[in-house]
Amino acid sequence: MSESIVYRNLPSPLGEMIAAASDNGVCFLEWHDRGGVGQIKKRVEKRYKLPLEKGDNKHLRKLEKELAKYFTGKLKDFTVDIEVEGTTFQCETWRQLLKIPYGKTKSYGQLAKLLGNPGASRAIGRANGSNYLSVVIPCHRVINANGKLGGYGGKLWRKKKLLALESGEGTLDL
Repeated sequence: MSESIVYRNLPSPLGEMIAAASDNGVCFLEWHDRGGVGQIKKRVEKRYKLPLEKGDNKHLRKLEKELAKYFTGKLKDFTVDIEVEGTTFQCETWRQLLKIPYGKTKSYGQLAKLLGNPGASRAIGRANGSNYLSVVIPCHRVINANGKLGGYGGKLWRKKKLLALESGEGTLDL
């Protein structure tokens, strides 16, 4: 990890986002209205034990370009470098999220089975909620076993819009 993390706001058709990156990659991307910018900054500083400084770097610029393409349906896989920290279980869960194809979903139970722990659906949900790279690590692609959407820290209306965009059944016209 670097000595500091830079952050800045990024536009999106679903609301303003805040992104942060170290010299090694993007470590945070979240919706502004998920607790307010002040709270978001505190969470990032607590997780990475580093100060946040307003700024920019090559990873944030690449993320902004990739997000613009994603939100227009022209990007299915992000290539921006990422740097995430979490428990071993969280990191394993996030790796499984990255394997869910664009336009597809998996249930919490399916992910638990893939991790070799079929009874861990709730733990998968908690790890999903601890994902600090919204959209890039596609936690919005996880649904309940009954096919319903379940929770999403970025709000359910956004999850519906993201899944509709990826399935080709919707646009982001608000």
